[in-house]
Amino acid sequence: MANVAAAIRFEGVSKRYGGLAALDAVDLEVEPGEIFALLGPNGAGKTTAIGCASGLIQDFEGRIEVGGYDVRKDYRVTRRLVGLVPQELNFDGFFCARDALFFQSGYFGVRPDRAKIEAMLRKFALYEKADTNTRRLSGGMKRRLMVCKALMHDPAVLFLDEPTAGVDVELREDLWKVVRGLRDEGVTIVLTTHYLEEAEQLADRIGVIDGGKILRVQPREELMQELGKRWVELSFSVEVEASVFASLQADRVEQVSGRVLRIEYDPGGGMSEEEHAIGAILDFARSRGLVVVDIRAGRSSLEDIFKGLLARKGGAA
Repeated sequence: MANVAAAIRFEGVSKRYGGLAALDAVDLEVEPGEIFALLGPNGAGKTTAIGCASGLIQDFEGRIEVGGYDVRKDYRVTRRLVGLVPQELNFDGFFCARDALFFQSGYFGVRPDRAKIEAMLRKFALYEKADTNTRRLSGGMKRRLMVCKALMHDPAVLFLDEPTAGVDVELREDLWKVVRGLRDEGVTIVLTTHYLEEAEQLADRIGVIDGGKILRVQPREELMQELGKRWVELSFSVEVEASVFASLQADRVEQVSGRVLRIEYDPGGGMSEEEHAIGAILDFARSRGLVVVDIRAGRSSLEDIFKGLLARKGGAA
């Protein structure tokens, strides 16, 4: 996408609250039509970044563009380009779901389209509750209604700030399908979440932020390949003391707990590396008269990598 203008561009963006730097000289580009996950601990600057890009916060240093337009100079254009699903519920509790969508269109100068409203209610499984007061909807339905509202003016960019917080697993997976479908339709999506498996499932690229600074931006698979580890876990028929394995490539032994031995290795070697790791353990076990009853293999999760990045930053500080 090198020749395509960025959907969102941050250039030297800083935002301070007194002595606190919520954002600190952030440079970032989000490509058109991708799902970009912005990850970080509480207070890292994720919501502040979304607030600046969506027009909710305007007194920041630097420049932000959405669709090539400056969010402060061309705010009428950029706000029309952006849809926002904030962390907190923000619809009027006096309306039913259908009316909430009807009025939402008008906020962006779009003539309400009854057919579109009906289709949106069906798409998000809200049709049966369309005439129910929004205060009486379940938590999951309120979350779905928030996404509907953000989409009523057909935004080119959608910000999802913790969209599945407090939502059950089934509904979360339903929302994942919707998000993927929007991406396939060309909508650029910026997602923040504390459910890291959500980012692992959805994101095309991942940015990690902490202390207002961007630590890393990388395609998801590339990030997991570079910083992740593969692991092999063997279960023995009897409990084994950790000291038994002290001479077995000790730098690669992740843990020995009761009957289970786990080692990690760099995935760069591919299957041959995994086979070598398993073979070395099996040979060693046979030489000690140990019986292996189960073998499992896998790789680091995004959560493991995320924790490692934050720990590395803390150590560097």
